[in-house]
Amino acid sequence: MLGEAPERLTCSARGCRATATWALRWNNPRLHPPERRKTWLACDAHRDELESFLGVRGFLREVVPAARLDEAAP
Repeated sequence: MLGEAPERLTCSARGCRATATWALRWNNPRLHPPERRKTWLACDAHRDELESFLGVRGFLREVVPAARLDEAAP
């Protein structure tokens, strides 16, 4: 709605309610076309954990500050 403050971005880590400061953009190449990006949000405390989880599986494509999330979207 016009004039409302934007909703706070919350970390995607299980049970975490902290404000997200990072956007981890990823896709699963077995399920998604190469240009498709899904997004997990991360606070500073969970960035490495979530980045490692996606990276080990070959899913991680880019990490950008959450404030730039709109710019990173294709």
